[in-house]
Amino acid sequence: MRRRHRRLTATADLDITAFLNLMIVLVPVLLLGMVFSQIRMIELNFPGLEMGEAPEVESFRLVVTVLPDGMELTDSDRGVIEVLPADREGQNYARLSTLLQGIKSRLPDKTDITLEVGPDIDYQTLVSVMDTVRSYPAVVAASVVQAELFPEISLMDAGEARELAARPAAVKGEGV
Repeated sequence: MRRRHRRLTATADLDITAFLNLMIVLVPVLLLGMVFSQIRMIELNFPGLEMGEAPEVESFRLVVTVLPDGMELTDSDRGVIEVLPADREGQNYARLSTLLQGIKSRLPDKTDITLEVGPDIDYQTLVSVMDTVRSYPAVVAASVVQAELFPEISLMDAGEARELAARPAAVKGEGV
């Protein structure tokens, strides 16, 4: 009679060390290469009063009107200060910043401004105007910093039929 020899079968151990090493290296590399979205928030003040609050009399109100044709800067005392028509490149942010810097140098305690926004203004233009009226780049001690202009921004809608004002004419008189 023949004997049947049983073959000894051993269970194979899984060797996953190489795979784990790969994962330990791959996960941090993928995380470092990931682009995280950045969200910036701009604090806004909307016109209106809370319940029971009495309106205060403002002596000087600065308004920047943003329309597709350009921008105009007005105040409560003199009316239209400057009209900045848009050109092929877009709005004239540099001139607006220069005008606001001049006003800020005369009124350093004023921190609020109102943006009157036309109905056809896109979001990027609105944010660019808000950045322009909030601060400007200044050199302090050989480094560039953002100097404050008017950080308290209020928004309001310009009317549907609102158009850019005519440029203020130069007053002819003595010394002009």
